Parts: sequence; C-alpha cells; structure tokens
Amino acid sequence: MELPRTTAESPLASRTHTVMNQPGPLPDFDAIADDAVLREGLATFGADPHTLGTLGKLAGSAEAREIGRLADVNPPVLHTHDRYGNRIDEVEFHPAWHELMATAVGHGLHASPWLAEHPAPHVTRAAGFMAWYQVEAGHGCPISMTYAAVPALRTTPEVAARFVPGLASAQYDFGLRPPADKRGLIAGMAMTEKQGGSDVRANTTRAYPAANGFRLVGHKFFCSAPMSDLFLVLAQDGDAGLSCFVVPRVLPDGTRNPFDIMRLKDKLGNRSNASSEIEFNGTYAERLGEPGRGVPTIVEMVSATRLDCVLGSAALMRRALTEAGWHAANRAAFGRTLIDAPLMRAVLTDLALEVEAAQWLGLRLAAAVDNGEDALRRIGLPMSKYYVCKRAPGQIFEAMEALGGSGYVEDSGLPRLYREAPVNSIWEGSGSINALDLLRALAKSPESLDAWLAEIAPLRGVDRSTDTAIVNVLDTLAADPERLEVSARWLAEQMALLLSAAQLVQHSAPGIAEAFIRRRFDNTAGTVGATLTGGDADVLERALPIR
Repeated sequence: MELPRTTAESPLASRTHTVMNQPGPLPDFDAIADDAVLREGLATFGADPHTLGTLGKLAGSAEAREIGRLADVNPPVLHTHDRYGNRIDEVEFHPAWHELMATAVGHGLHASPWLAEHPAPHVTRAAGFMAWYQVEAGHGCPISMTYAAVPALRTTPEVAARFVPGLASAQYDFGLRPPADKRGLIAGMAMTEKQGGSDVRANTTRAYPAANGFRLVGHKFFCSAPMSDLFLVLAQDGDAGLSCFVVPRVLPDGTRNPFDIMRLKDKLGNRSNASSEIEFNGTYAERLGEPGRGVPTIVEMVSATRLDCVLGSAALMRRALTEAGWHAANRAAFGRTLIDAPLMRAVLTDLALEVEAAQWLGLRLAAAVDNGEDALRRIGLPMSKYYVCKRAPGQIFEAMEALGGSGYVEDSGLPRLYREAPVNSIWEGSGSINALDLLRALAKSPESLDAWLAEIAPLRGVDRSTDTAIVNVLDTLAADPERLEVSARWLAEQMALLLSAAQLVQHSAPGIAEAFIRRRFDNTAGTVGATLTGGDADVLERALPIR
C-alpha cells in the first residue's frame, strides 16, 4: 500500500508541533556586576571588586551551570578498601566537583581573607561566595569549613602556623598526602554524635594522652567532606571535659591516620558533597586551645560557618529569583507577558525584596568580621541564620511555582535549589538552637544588645510599625526567663527583620526599604505576594536586569 505523501503545508510535514511561548535558556550574565546589591555592596563597604576577577561572569555562564548540574547528578562514591583488602577510606568525586572546588579556591572563597592584604577581604569573599554558590551549593560546605577553621586554629599559634598558610593558599590540591607536602589544604569538622546531636557536651569520643599529642577513640555521626586534609573535632579530655582537637588525615611520615569512613549519608539535597559517618580508633590528634574549653574554641568556627549559611541561603534565593524572573519576562498567558500581570509582579516583587534584604544583611555581617565588631557579630549571626535560612525553602518554592509544572521538572534546576534549601537551616544548629544561642549571647554580652540598637538606629522614626516592633522586642527581652525562652524564635525573627530593614534604609536604592517595611511590618502576610500594598514599580527593574 502506498503511504500518503507529505508536503510542507501538510499536517504530516513534521513529526512534532512547533514549540512556541517557551523561554529560551537563561543567557550568560555577570552574577556580580549584574546584581545591584553585590555591585553596590562591594563599593559601600570599601571592597575592591577587581579582586574577584572574572568570577561573576563565570558564575553566570551556561558552562558553569552545566558543571554544577554534573556535580549534583554524579554524587561521590565511597571506597573503604582497595582490591587487596587494605583499608583506604577514600571518596571518589566527579571531575565537575574538582572544577567547582578549584574555582572557589582560586578566587579566594575559602580561607584567603584571613591573610589577605586587599581592603574589606571578608566582604569581598561574601560577595564572591554568594555569586559562585548559585552555581552549585554542595561544594560550598568544604569551602565554608576551610574558611571557618582559621579562627579556631589561631587559638594555638604553633598549630596555626603549620596549617593556616596551606588553608589560605589559592591552589586546590586534592588527594591524601602529608599537609606539608601539599600546595593547598582543605579543612573539615566533626562535632556531633548519635546520642547528642547539637548537645555536644553529651559526646562520648575520648582523647587519651600519647606521644606528642593524643589518640582519639569514638565516632562522629556527621562528618562532611571526609577527604579534607584536617578536621576540627570535639572529644572528652580526661577530667578537664570537652576539648577541641585537630585531626590530620595523613601523618607527617606519610602514613594514614586511622579514620574509618563507615558510610556516606543519603541526603535530601547537597548531594555532590560527601557527608559521612566516621569512627576513630587510636586516631592521632593535637589539642587546640585550653583543656576543657572545646566549646568556646569551636564556637569561633561555628560563627564563621553560620555566616556562610546566611550567604548561601541568600544565594539560593537569588538564583531562584533569576530563573523565575527570566521565565516571567519571556512567557505569555491570557494575552500578556507574565511579568506584566499585576499579581505575578506582586509575587516577584515580594521575592526580590526578600533577596535584597538577605544579601545586604549577609554583606553587613561580613563587614562586621572585617571591622572586628564582635558584639554585633555575636548576636547578629544566630538571629540572621535563624531567619534567612528559614525563609529560603518557601521563597524557592514560590519561584518554582512561578514556572508552573516546568519548575517542578528536574531540568529547570529549581528542584535542586529546593532540595538544597533546608540544609543551611539545619546545619550548625537548627532553628531553635540558634534562637537559644541568641538568648545566651544577650545574657553573656549585654554590649551586644547595644550594638544591635546602634545598628538599627536609622530605622527610628521611619515608620510607625518598625518603631512599634523595636518597643515590642525590648519589652520581650525584659520578660522572665521562662517566657523569654518561649519567645526565642519570635525574638530572633523580629530582631533579624529589623536588622535587615536597617541595612535597606542605609544602603539600598530609594523605595526599597519602604517596600520591605510595608510587607514585613505593616502587612504581615502569610504567603508570598499576599499583599495590600503597591507602588513598587522600580523593585523588579532593579532586581531582574536579565530579561
């Protein structure tokens, strides 16, 4: 039988329909220069944007996005033994992981700010971290821990002298070798155990005195990036109590320190990063700081990683907003482009305000590190980590919903962002832990409240709602201890919101602070875009330069 012939005009001319009204791929852009907050923030806090080189252009490139995707879909593989039965405890990573790490290290997103000579090094790093984290978040974990290890190591200068230069090196040098033989080092941490979690004083790992140091026996339930060169670990130190120790993976003579990787965690997100359970069996360690002062020593590391939780969550929200804005600007429905629909604009505006507030807050906290503002940093970090990290999952979900069904599909990239979002809220103390840490810091350091009040002073008189919020915070802080603990989450949220609003009043473009205050204080809507306010025409033009 003869088949019907097809012509160009025939319905059989094509095997599929013509694809229309679908946005093309997100174009290349500069994730720093095209981001108003990062661009302006670097200038505001006196940083030199040229220090970051071409990182912004690389972070906004399709090439980098593909590298990030490959790292996520090719998770690490644990090899406990070699072919002969010898214990090796090695983790194999996809080449994309190493590309991400090399770029981050090469642009100083790890420990380099601690030894940097250029102005505002921590603000510079914060801007770069927020740009590059948008490419792929999992590798941000070892980068963050390497950054955070330096303050803890400096409690023991002779130990810091051996490790800090390698941690600050711009060379990424993967592999298990003696630290002294490597061009660059990566640091990890291992604090929590099965029975205690955040209650690290319940740790059972013990340190036994040995020649030139200690030997550890015990376990750690979470140890991220186990292929790092050194780790900060908490262990019971005889009668002194909990002390902090540094554990190298490879000893100076080239032998491997006992470091049994029992398994890798099967996580919701953060899949490119190897999070593991480990056991110590006579593992060599050196004490950091004073005996029994392990928690105060490790707190310096925790503070720095909490800063990165804020920066990372802001970066995830920024990437989600960029994707949602691109889609809305290039897709039509019901006779108009989505971004021109008033309700879609309300949703995107709400997302944009949240992103801008989080970015300015993260940059200000980084500036506090540059300026040695310990009082502000002491309470600013737990309250900011509490609020910003909790906002990220909901904000990313709303960006996903802006794409509709396409946003729920893996190749949109938004499901990966959504899976990633909870980890920053859980890591380094979940929400309640950070809220309680805020109360502890306020009790131990009354000057911290004075620093917060000074920082929010530009808010006074701006709007009746923020003046009322300040009074409510101060009244709650004067409550009895039991009521205060019950109010800890509310306090963390309100104090972080006020701190964020103060940054917008001082540093952002005209109208941004007013729009943020209307939505977060005057009109406390339960969902994104559920607002009775308007007049925010310039917000999206500022937030979405890529259309």
